[in-house]
Amino acid sequence: MGVEFGLLGPVSAWDPDGSPLPLGAPRHREVLGRLLVARGRVVPVGRLVADLWEDAPPAGAVGAVRTFVAALRRSLEPGRPPRQPSRLLVTEGPGYLLRADRGTVDAWRFEDTAARAAGAPPHAAVALWDEALARWRGPVLADFPDAAWAAAEQARLESFRLDAVERRADALLATGAAREAVADLRAHVAAHPGREDGWVLLATALDRAGRRGEALETLRRARAALAGPSGVSGVTGVTGPSGVTGVTGASGVDGATGPGDGSGGGRYGVGGALARAEARVLGGGDGSATEPAGAADGVWDRAAASWDRSVPARSRARLHATAGLLRDLAVTGPDGLEEARRHRLDLVAAAEGTGDTELAAGIIGAYDVPAVWTRADDPDGAGELSRAAARAAARLGPHGPATLRARLLSVVAVESRGDAAADAPLPRAAGARAAEPWRRRAERSAEEAVRLARRLGDPALLAFALNGAFMQSFADCGSAARRDALGTELVRLAVDHHLPSHEVLGRIVRLQALAGLGSLAEADAEAEEIDRLAHRNERPLAGVFTAWYRALRTCETEGWPAARPQYARVLAETAGCGMPGLTRGAAVLVALVPVMRGDAPLVPETLARLDPGPYRPWVVPLQLAATGAAEQARQALDTVPRPPHDLLQEALWCVLARAAETVGHLPVLRRAREELSSAAKEFAGAGSGLVSFGRVGRHLGAADGP
Repeated sequence: MGVEFGLLGPVSAWDPDGSPLPLGAPRHREVLGRLLVARGRVVPVGRLVADLWEDAPPAGAVGAVRTFVAALRRSLEPGRPPRQPSRLLVTEGPGYLLRADRGTVDAWRFEDTAARAAGAPPHAAVALWDEALARWRGPVLADFPDAAWAAAEQARLESFRLDAVERRADALLATGAAREAVADLRAHVAAHPGREDGWVLLATALDRAGRRGEALETLRRARAALAGPSGVSGVTGVTGPSGVTGVTGASGVDGATGPGDGSGGGRYGVGGALARAEARVLGGGDGSATEPAGAADGVWDRAAASWDRSVPARSRARLHATAGLLRDLAVTGPDGLEEARRHRLDLVAAAEGTGDTELAAGIIGAYDVPAVWTRADDPDGAGELSRAAARAAARLGPHGPATLRARLLSVVAVESRGDAAADAPLPRAAGARAAEPWRRRAERSAEEAVRLARRLGDPALLAFALNGAFMQSFADCGSAARRDALGTELVRLAVDHHLPSHEVLGRIVRLQALAGLGSLAEADAEAEEIDRLAHRNERPLAGVFTAWYRALRTCETEGWPAARPQYARVLAETAGCGMPGLTRGAAVLVALVPVMRGDAPLVPETLARLDPGPYRPWVVPLQLAATGAAEQARQALDTVPRPPHDLLQEALWCVLARAAETVGHLPVLRRAREELSSAAKEFAGAGSGLVSFGRVGRHLGAADGP
């Protein structure tokens, strides 16, 4: 497996090493192209015959198609033994189906990268648009320019590409790189003179580069090109990839994001965007007199300027507004999340510095951004926030405002995720049980926050409190069913009260829990809904979790060889997602997948090349055991801490059990069996949505002994 396919150019296929596969005669490539266009659906043999021979199929057409398929199977799976069924190009019902993962087809990867670019901040968006456009090797299905079966997909993807070119230019303008945008836009409008958005972007780029005369001349040329020789509009119909009508692009250029109604950019009448662009160029201003009501960037600039003029410096209103701004900033993507995290502690310090207990409590508790990963991105910062919330709750006292108290307790519960409580002592060795008062305090905070929120009947507050309850739901292994129920309640609450961010959270919680329970069909449905909600509500970070889940799912259903390249892509694509608590050390978890599933032996050198990050204490004993350093492994197990109470505790207990069984360390082995017994029917690690080490019961069976 691991074959990749190409539609963006001649029909092609490459082996896992990137070498082209010989696809044979044109008819063979045409069958492959037709199956790829079907996007995972069965294509009946009769349909293939009709598509390949549009005029008059020969008498032996059905047999010929079967011959083409047999040849393709040999090309795509050269190592498949004779008479063993193909796992890639399969016979199903009345026809054939190509089992191509979404990450293995260049056109689908282009679409996915473009979707990420559309929700990214400008600098990141430019890089993502470049990545998306680099997948194009030529016209779609270039081998078959006149095939009727290919026409719709060719038109759709080409329209998508043109839209991507314009969106990239729009993002460039938003970064201030107007001069860089000019050259590409000149070539674009020369090749596609019916694209009104392209002309508007070019004129805007020229104007921002200080070339106003050229900008005006460009607008005059645009009017002539769009009118056509007869004076009738020649605007090309264009459909944006999301089907959603845009208004203002990332750069603030009206009509620069590609429409969803086939209007070619003239959403306010052909030439409307040109007229507004001309007004901006001639007036040297922002064109606010002719802006549509939804021109968000212009409204933002004017409102921000009014705020600065009207609200006094050091006003407490500025603290409240900043709290709301940081909350919204955190869900915009990696850059926004990092910036919000960086400024949040400063905001809390400023609020505490006022000496106003209720003001400080309100500011600390206002940051109800959904949190799904159980290891903090900034453990020190999380500890400071947890302490600040506890201080504020103590000052309010048990009879203070219930809403403020519930919010503060929710902060304590969320920020004390895993074993990252601020005042937590180092856990005792995994071979012995230890009192964990810091964790129990966080659990009590979550329980009280939920009780208060239910009594108050405040849906948003209850959603925040349930987030804290989720973070504190890992007291013992085997909690997937409980988390599924919690996620279900959170989704229902969010849907009923229109809380889109918490609906995404609830569905991710369910996705993880269902994966841990092995209910992959239900998890698939949640992943699809998460992606839909994330796109609709501009929550790009949600895609990090669905991307990891799909690699996990491939591993469970198709095996490690099929999942390996998918994991490599996910590691690369999510490395800069702004969530180091999730990504740091993730490569080691992936490297352990085939080892723990029994698909490959542990190669110590492989782990040595990777940064284990926070997982070092639990990986090192296994690594030492694999090198034959049994005594060193036993010494490491003597002092190894208990795995954190988080999404990966079952996986790490299984790793410890494997190491302890290998070197005969009975205290850790017995403790691992005891901890894992309640999770025997779950899949180790799958509850994280990242990796699966297989069913816990299998690891318990392997660890049976004295």
